[in-house]
Amino acid sequence: MINNPVVHFEIYVQDMSRAKAFYEAVLEIKLEHMPNPTPDMDADMWFFPMDKEAGMSTYGAGGMLAKMEGFTPGTGGTLVYFGCDDCGLRASRAAANGGSIFQEKMSIGEHGFCALVKDTEGNVIGFHSMT
Repeated sequence: MINNPVVHFEIYVQDMSRAKAFYEAVLEIKLEHMPNPTPDMDADMWFFPMDKEAGMSTYGAGGMLAKMEGFTPGTGGTLVYFGCDDCGLRASRAAANGGSIFQEKMSIGEHGFCALVKDTEGNVIGFHSMT
């Protein structure tokens, strides 16, 4: 049985340099460029950091920012949550870096806390923390 069936996600963007700067500042990470996997693919893709050596044996899923023809950012689709120490702090950092707070930090009982923000591309993303 698979413990975590989600293995990959993509967050679609219109302006890659703006979106890349937002996510790197808010998450305090460096994204890694991914060359197009096939010659006929026209995409700009940047991976979030992940433990490549451990593969799918670790908690969480790999993902990337992607700018591709036919895929547009926006609300109303899948919601991706990023784990962190304090989701209220991450939400504030998102607002300070061109995003906006969609839902302030709130308790989800024994499951901790969550907050939702809009990124610079109009996507709603979530942050989850236990404190």
